[in-house]
Amino acid sequence: MQDIIDRFISYVTIDTESDPTSETTPSTEKQWNLANLLVDELKRIGLSDVTIDENAYIMATLPSNVTHEVPTIGFVSHFDTSPDFTGANVNPQIVRNYDGKDIVLNAEQDIVLSPDYFEDLLLYKGQTLITTDGTTLLGADDKAGICEIVSAMEYLINHPEIKHGTIRIGFTPDEEIGRGAHKFDVEKFGADWAYTMDGSEIGELEYENFNAASAKIDIKGKIVHPGYAKGKMINSILIANEIINSLPQHEIPQETTGREGFYHLHTTKGSVEESSLEYIIRDHDKAKFEARKELLEKIAADINSRYTYDPVKLTMKDQYYNMKEKVEPVFHIVEIAEEAMKALDITPIIKPIRGGTDGSQLSFMGLPCPNIFAGGHNFHGRYEYVPVESIMSAIDVIVKIAELTAEKYKK
Repeated sequence: MQDIIDRFISYVTIDTESDPTSETTPSTEKQWNLANLLVDELKRIGLSDVTIDENAYIMATLPSNVTHEVPTIGFVSHFDTSPDFTGANVNPQIVRNYDGKDIVLNAEQDIVLSPDYFEDLLLYKGQTLITTDGTTLLGADDKAGICEIVSAMEYLINHPEIKHGTIRIGFTPDEEIGRGAHKFDVEKFGADWAYTMDGSEIGELEYENFNAASAKIDIKGKIVHPGYAKGKMINSILIANEIINSLPQHEIPQETTGREGFYHLHTTKGSVEESSLEYIIRDHDKAKFEARKELLEKIAADINSRYTYDPVKLTMKDQYYNMKEKVEPVFHIVEIAEEAMKALDITPIIKPIRGGTDGSQLSFMGLPCPNIFAGGHNFHGRYEYVPVESIMSAIDVIVKIAELTAEKYKK
């Protein structure tokens, strides 16, 4: 177990926060620090064809050790961390034999990870947890996935008695800002299908994700002296407030679950003369997804129709789509993962992702790519944690998928 802990900590203590305002790939220069370390590590454990391109996309191969033909499978994770919360100076805490009680992350700032609020903690009583110190995120999303893939490949190299076909692995930058697959060379990767190791709770197996779009609303008002404003002032903040209130009030992240979609207002700026709203739009159902975008367009058009100029400028951009459409025709790839979990006495939790992964974009690029648990919880914030036993279980699942795939194609 300690070698897994050491490997994981060596990754999360390297700051790889991505930047949505940057136009480079990777979006931050510091992502190269972990990328270059990973290249060296992949070579050291004995993988072949280890490459890193000019955009920091890493690929490597574990050659087949069987004589019969087996489809090439892949495993993919991302090494950037979310810009939602700082990933600098991560100081992981090790909680051994967790007792089911509150975990004090930071006594000085009174930051506590409590099962009274995060009930999932109680699933891991008696296990070893890795937490933050309360001042940063942890980075289990998705450095747990990287740790699992590297560790599984190392295990297969050291245990040649486990038979498998050719395995390709890929590590990407900038997934957290929606660009992880943008420059991924699917043809070069050369896998028939792949799995992202980017889920949460042990047992998660996902082949559905949100359809996703971003929406930026820029609002132009007119400012004059408030004492002489009648019939002249147009307050852009009030128009912004009207837009917010025109959307369904309960279709927001904190009041939706399962396949329910939402509008999420995540950034606002405002003054009388200029305001802006930034939303993300999510829905699993494609028709409902399109209807959500149409509603925003209607609201903007209705407001603009009341003025002699257009105060509202709406810019929407599709980000990714539900991979279910691409995975269902090759559903055996989900069934192999499910069988692997059951063989390891892990109960598969098959449910839609309330988010997106590289796999959603990769599936539409010709690489069907369901998502498997990486083990972490409370991603993107100070309360993030991961049970070491979940990381170890994910390693076992990767190994078992490789083994089962080779068995199924044996003639």
